Amino acid sequence: MKKITLAILLLLSVAAQAQEKIAVTTADYSNSSVEMADLMRSEGKIYILVGIVLLIFAGLTAYVIHTDRKVSKLEKLISEK
Repeated sequence: MKKITLAILLLLSVAAQAQEKIAVTTADYSNSSVEMADLMRSEGKIYILVGIVLLIFAGLTAYVIHTDRKVSKLEKLISEK
């Protein structure tokens, strides 16, 4: 199992080093326009995106709270016995 994990990690590290690096220019620092965001904002789809992100965050939060309550009940049962 350790050999398989090591092989996977080595392959991932080689793949990460094989990616090209793009040089950052001064024009990149002064760019204040993001075409995708501007397009989504102009079509009103940015609000749908924000809503979906909030819905996912609320779902994850509810799941964590629900799991915490279950674990707390199990801890009480274990401590009582």
